[in-house]
Amino acid sequence: MNFMQNALDLAKIALDIGEVPVACVIVKDGQIIGEGHNLTTLMKNATMHCEFIAVKDAKSRNPEISFQDAILYVTCEPCIMCAEFLSLICIKKVYFGCYNQKFGGNGSILNLHEGKYESIGGIYQEEAVNLLRIFYEKGNPNAPPHKRHRVLGK
Repeated sequence: MNFMQNALDLAKIALDIGEVPVACVIVKDGQIIGEGHNLTTLMKNATMHCEFIAVKDAKSRNPEISFQDAILYVTCEPCIMCAEFLSLICIKKVYFGCYNQKFGGNGSILNLHEGKYESIGGIYQEEAVNLLRIFYEKGNPNAPPHKRHRVLGK
């Protein structure tokens, strides 16, 4: 799963700049066609999830690109918003790292992918959780004070 490693590397970049360390790459025909990491904190925009950033990146590279045969590798299970977005762009398959027990749209909370695209979780799960743990233990200075320091389960 070299592409998942690419996503983890992007998540580390996000962590280094104070962003929630969730990232993804979109692959088609064995090539990365789009990539991105979360920008929600820096942009102060809740829709700036990595999936949206990666699709925008792919469209900037090739405005005519289709995602029907594309595979998404993302470090954390897509949230409900992103899971629905992925179905709307007709993504073929999603591989994700850690499960999203609060907002997961690919099985943890809702099954928005069912009948639309295949989804496989737990890929490099430990690495993905560790990045999130580092971020939340350090504290998000842009979060409300009562949410700055969160304890994540092991």
